[in-house]
Amino acid sequence: MSENNRSYLPRRETSPRPSGFSVQTSVRRAAHVATPSAPAAAAVPANGALDNYRVRAQPYYRPVADEIDLYEAAYSVRMPIMLKGPTGCGKTRFVEYMAWKLDRPLITVACNEDMTASDLVGRILLDANGTRWQDGPLALAARHGAICYLDEVVEARQDTTVVIHPLTDARRILPLEKKGEIIEAHPDFQVVISYNPGYQSLMKDLKQSTKQRFGALDFDYPQHEIEAEIVAHESGIALDVAKNLVHIAERARNLKGHGLDEGISTRMLIYAGSLITRGVAPLAACRVALVRPITDDPDMRDALDAAVTTYF
Repeated sequence: MSENNRSYLPRRETSPRPSGFSVQTSVRRAAHVATPSAPAAAAVPANGALDNYRVRAQPYYRPVADEIDLYEAAYSVRMPIMLKGPTGCGKTRFVEYMAWKLDRPLITVACNEDMTASDLVGRILLDANGTRWQDGPLALAARHGAICYLDEVVEARQDTTVVIHPLTDARRILPLEKKGEIIEAHPDFQVVISYNPGYQSLMKDLKQSTKQRFGALDFDYPQHEIEAEIVAHESGIALDVAKNLVHIAERARNLKGHGLDEGISTRMLIYAGSLITRGVAPLAACRVALVRPITDDPDMRDALDAAVTTYF
């Protein structure tokens, strides 16, 4: 991810755009910026610090409940939001859709155990002209008013994630100790985090001091008809074929904790459907995209292959 050293610009009061429509899955796309109907877009600095983070085309997102309305209400008061759900169920796509809908830039950070606080906040760099400060993604978002999305936040060390604490309470500040500056968060700034509650160990859970700074939205795999609609739309396969893929996924999800660490995700179904639209035989497509990635156990593979042959 590229971040540039930008000067701080005066803040402006803004308001999010009114509600629109929506959808769900988890295959990522670039996106479009609609013509702004509120000052929010004008608050982005003229120097283009966040141009590369604009969602420039409407992402496909299929709502399953009232998550869109709840997120819009949370954003209206700039409440930090935590998205909880299994891998590949649409959390990232949801954030992308909401960034497009609210006309806000989106800075995404894929968290990992090697990530340091400096990776989020920024660091001093040495170049031909001497030293200069470079904002990290969190500082860039706070300074200029983007949504900062920390994906799989529990993968980061706890001593790293605590840097978001002053941004996610009433203070809404980010101290840059190495630079001797305190960033007061832009009025449009928001922090969003995501993680899979059933995947991490106790050693990798979030601190209560972190959890209680966020509102939370629960995500899960959609109901059968909705998930089939998503798979058909995203992969281009016929709806009846998509329904068969969803049946296979549902059987695999019932085996979670009984031989499988994780079930087949909506994302994987879209991969399988995409292979089928390319002329790959359904049995082969399911083995490549659904069965082989989630288990190496021969007996479990045989059981999943049998489920595939039931529908194809």
